Amino acid sequence: MVRPMTLDALASSFGGESMAHMRYTLFADKADREGFPNVARLFKAIAYAEKVHAGNHYNALSELKGDLKVVAGATFGPGSTSKNLELAIMGEDYEVNEMYPAYLSLAELQGEKRAANSFKWALEAEKIHVELYRRAKDYVDRGEDFPIEGKVWVCPVCGHTYIGTEPPDRCPVCGAPKDRYVGF
Repeated sequence: MVRPMTLDALASSFGGESMAHMRYTLFADKADREGFPNVARLFKAIAYAEKVHAGNHYNALSELKGDLKVVAGATFGPGSTSKNLELAIMGEDYEVNEMYPAYLSLAELQGEKRAANSFKWALEAEKIHVELYRRAKDYVDRGEDFPIEGKVWVCPVCGHTYIGTEPPDRCPVCGAPKDRYVGF
């Protein structure tokens, strides 16, 4: 059975990633309406990556049977695509610099290997997400769409996100083969 502190971290991470998935899906709709189709595509791809993270956290709780109350932070205050990118940057930055490093250390300390992998994979993907959102915001703030050559590729195992004409031969985070990637 997952130890209580790691269990709380997994449940909170599941809640946070689930909310991020929904926020980014809504943000994609707004970006489309405002004439930023590539930003919308980026939001859709990263929403999928957040769903992957939520699924990994949820699956690490497979021994659990019962109710949990989830406390998860989230950025709120929807608005323009620029504001939505700012909210996304804030959320991803928190995960990269605060949440996942602490949760990963906790899971490793408690010997919870499945949880540690889930946190590590999410952390590595979130580092990429925050940078992509920062780059996209720079363009949007100039009134331009974010240029994407090729597709936004997401590993369905760990959520690794990559922009290019083809995904990497192997996921650099979890080792999944190229043919597993989902393109947006």
